[in-house]
Amino acid sequence: MMPGHMNPRQVKQAMKRLGIKTEEIQDVTEVVIKTKAKQYVIKDASVTIMEMQGQKTFQIVGEEEVMPLEAAPTKTAGADAPTAPKFPEGDVKLVMDQTGVSREKAIEALTATDGQLAEAILKIMSS
Repeated sequence: MMPGHMNPRQVKQAMKRLGIKTEEIQDVTEVVIKTKAKQYVIKDASVTIMEMQGQKTFQIVGEEEVMPLEAAPTKTAGADAPTAPKFPEGDVKLVMDQTGVSREKAIEALTATDGQLAEAILKIMSS
């Protein structure tokens, strides 16, 4: 072994002695970090949580895509709020598939029902 390098087992033992716990989050598909002006989207990310003295630190590894917040599909037409609700893409697609409406209409229904899928579908079908 090269001087100055520890094997992973030694590192894990040393961290345990120091009271540091690590855990990898499984099956992460996407991590989104929003600032006032930008949105960072990390796809197929590897996320590790490190806990020490009651504080959690998240380590994220993956390919990032940075876009202006205005370009991010988080605002519905006519929404003035800078933090318009964002619904999982699967929820939007499900409402669209079940009702045959446009993406915008599906998002409007989800917004009106606080993201409740069944209520959003019923709302569209009863209108």
